[in-house]
Amino acid sequence: MVLFSHPADFTPVCTTELGRTANLKSEFERRNCKVIAVSVDPADRHSAWIKDINETQSANVDFPLLADADRTVSRLYDMLETDEDDASTVRSVFIIDPKKKIRTMITYPKSTGRNFNEVLRVIDSLQLTDGYSVATPVDWHDGDDCVILPSITDPDVIAEKFPKGHTEIRPYLRLTPQPNR
Repeated sequence: MVLFSHPADFTPVCTTELGRTANLKSEFERRNCKVIAVSVDPADRHSAWIKDINETQSANVDFPLLADADRTVSRLYDMLETDEDDASTVRSVFIIDPKKKIRTMITYPKSTGRNFNEVLRVIDSLQLTDGYSVATPVDWHDGDDCVILPSITDPDVIAEKFPKGHTEIRPYLRLTPQPNR
């Protein structure tokens, strides 16, 4: 699940972000990942804003947009700015696994829109590394080589787990083709 916060309804950057997320619906579904947005405005404003998002972003926002007018969720997830006069949230993203464990937290300043391609990349990495004894290196994308975990040192185990082979750059830095491809 991806939970992401918005400073307020009818803000320009948030409008583009919710539109982009809606347009990436098939990508989130392919990863079996639900999306939930949260805004500090009340629910009665959300309907008009969603209509506006759909119109201006050529989108169909059909994922939940939580109303957090009392800031309960925002406080729980530490989404509020430190300035007490500003009760809006920063642009936080939480990737939460099926066991309800927060696996990734990314926070952007209010002035910077999120990169949802990066959010999808992180989900791909988490799903891959949960199922195989690999990590993903810098700038990794689905289909790229992976790093064999340093904890695997037995050559027979490496050969069994990585039948496509591997390249040893250093004993601790071994690359292998992505195992699930």
